[in-house]
Amino acid sequence: MMDALRVLLETSKFNEVLRGLAISILLAKLAQSTTRSSKSQGSTSITASGFLLIYFFARSWLALVNHNAPEPYLDEVFHIPQAQTYCEGRYHEWDNKITTPPGLYLLSVGWHKLMRLAECTPSSLRSNNLVATLLIALFALSCRRRIEAQTVAGTEKSAVSFYAYHTAINIALFPVMFFFSGLYYTDVASTLVVLLAYRNHLDRVASHSEKPGFLNGLWTVVLGVAALFMRQTNVFWVVVYMGGLEAAHVVKGLKPKAAPKKETPSFVLENTRDSFGFWLRRYAAGDVHDPPVDMAWPDDWALCLLSIGIAALCNPFRVLRQVWPHITIMGLFAGFVAWNGSVVLGDKSNHIATIHLPQMLYIWPFFAFFSAPLLVPCVLPTLAGLFTRTKSATPLHTAADDPGLSSLRSTKPSNRSKKSSTTKSPPISGLTPASTSSASDTKSSGRGPRLIPYLLLSRKLYYPFYLLATILLSAAIIRYNTIIHPFTLADNRHYMFYIFRYTILRSSSFRLALVAVYTLSGWLIWKRLEGNNPPSRDLEGEMGLKITDNKMRWRDEFFASPFVTEEFYGAKAMIGDEQRKAKDKQGEEGWLIGGAFTTLSLSSSQASPATSSPRTSTVLLWLLTTTFSLVTAPLVEPRYFILPWVFYRLLVPAMPVPSCLISSGPSSFASSSTDSDNGDGNGDDTTAATPAVRQQQDEKGLLWNIIRRTDSSLALETVWFLAINIGTMYMFLFKPFYWKTASGEMLDGGRLQRFMW
Repeated sequence: MMDALRVLLETSKFNEVLRGLAISILLAKLAQSTTRSSKSQGSTSITASGFLLIYFFARSWLALVNHNAPEPYLDEVFHIPQAQTYCEGRYHEWDNKITTPPGLYLLSVGWHKLMRLAECTPSSLRSNNLVATLLIALFALSCRRRIEAQTVAGTEKSAVSFYAYHTAINIALFPVMFFFSGLYYTDVASTLVVLLAYRNHLDRVASHSEKPGFLNGLWTVVLGVAALFMRQTNVFWVVVYMGGLEAAHVVKGLKPKAAPKKETPSFVLENTRDSFGFWLRRYAAGDVHDPPVDMAWPDDWALCLLSIGIAALCNPFRVLRQVWPHITIMGLFAGFVAWNGSVVLGDKSNHIATIHLPQMLYIWPFFAFFSAPLLVPCVLPTLAGLFTRTKSATPLHTAADDPGLSSLRSTKPSNRSKKSSTTKSPPISGLTPASTSSASDTKSSGRGPRLIPYLLLSRKLYYPFYLLATILLSAAIIRYNTIIHPFTLADNRHYMFYIFRYTILRSSSFRLALVAVYTLSGWLIWKRLEGNNPPSRDLEGEMGLKITDNKMRWRDEFFASPFVTEEFYGAKAMIGDEQRKAKDKQGEEGWLIGGAFTTLSLSSSQASPATSSPRTSTVLLWLLTTTFSLVTAPLVEPRYFILPWVFYRLLVPAMPVPSCLISSGPSSFASSSTDSDNGDGNGDDTTAATPAVRQQQDEKGLLWNIIRRTDSSLALETVWFLAINIGTMYMFLFKPFYWKTASGEMLDGGRLQRFMW
């Protein structure tokens, strides 16, 4: 332990501190280089502090690993000698035990030449992943900023929200990935290259009017091939996920003229042939159904895929002109598989592709464990709602107000019923939006033989059957498709060995009982992707109409469902264009990292891009890509879940901060934040102050606004990740053990064994 303290003190020397500060400030400047706001330029110190945390944490971890485990450990036994072979220029020599492409080794050769390092030592090779971890934070911030820029009524903003910045820091600290920043494994560099490709993809879909050029298409192919050179399974993310998102982007950019109201069928089951014909024509023209995920039900998922698929098939040349780089990448990958005879390089016998469906069940507890701090805002309102309903003798919901979608209400309070307000009430379980169906409408457009289909589809009464089907399907998958890979049981150095030993391998009945854990975990993760789904309460007053305004804009743009009636959704009260532009202009700099960081308040009238839920098509493509990348792997490895988690975390929206927290605090800070919130910077105190005093007030106001407006769950996530990382580091460094036979004879040459992911 004293040796560890000495190593940590060495990493805190003056030159190391200066190096860390220089790198952190450089990354902070790069993060803000694309922002146009002058306010964001004053927050370099705030931004650099997060990068500084990552640098010193990763630098300390690397130093401790090099001190306690200087020799290659576990898979490093294959990776480090192969990289050293490449460093010596012998590119035709290959270790057949290695199953991944040589991208990491080529990257290491380039890094050593750039830094003019004479020799590829284990320490210098491991340092590559330290740099990659810092760059992951930078590119995650860039990706999240672009995601937020696309979510507010189609208006692109180049600002960086504090939520995006904090999310990027937490992604870099993700324990499974951060652990390998101190070892020479492929996972960290692979994640970095995929994020770089994703950033390029977000630039390609930033606008419907500007189409990406041919050179950008070639750059997309280069990035895709680079991702494949890191890991073969990256093909799913650069082809299926990003290519699918670009295809959806193209068809949504068609934006056909709205059909006359008199020609629009009121409900598909009233005149089945004409209604289906109408909607097929609308979908073919590009009037796709793609609501935010928190407004979507299972039938919305099916309609989303159907409508985008029909639109893509009916507009093939438009789609091909956008996705040809991804098709090229897929063709190159298929050529590699044909040449190699398999997806896997080297040792093919232990890595045979197998259909392993339980992987899509294991992933939900994995996500729920690491996302535990983020799930608290989802659990508490649900428990409070259940408690309130059990204590209340009168119902909180009525069908007349809003029998359907979550948080979808009229934007005019005068149109609301005075009796109550409604939301989608959360079900007990299921991998679906938290919602339940209400009673049937008083207007019986579905009387007679069409009444039952009308109730099932329009009133979502099929939902209990859907939940039952998901539970039965999960049980069947566990019963008939559970695969225990020999590697899982043969190596007690991995945490997965103990997880399987005390859960999956206990008994068949216990294994089936875990369906409840999978279902609840999946429901919680989906709830967190939904973002803010307010509890049953009146929107007037503290909560304002911000959330409703934003969702109503979505509804007119990509909301084309044949299974609903007009009264099901309520009145279509929309914000006028001029009013919308005024609100956007007023709050344009309110959510900058260098500004007051507002709009996460529940009482703000400006819809924050950070709180917007992802679209249904995005989440479905993420789910599909995750399925493709996992179900073909017979081995359950936490490292396989890194990319699915990173993309999930990038999609998670912010939770609005209660306005009671926004309004609290010292008056001096409150006054400065008010000036910043208004975006004019012309407050009386600030105007009268000297430039030095004004700068001091701005810095204090910025810091105070960040503290009191920060989502507490994000801060808890940071602490949670740091605690897990420290725990796994301690087990790796200070709890080694030896492999021995029953008679006490040393195995594996008496080498120390260490716990790891």
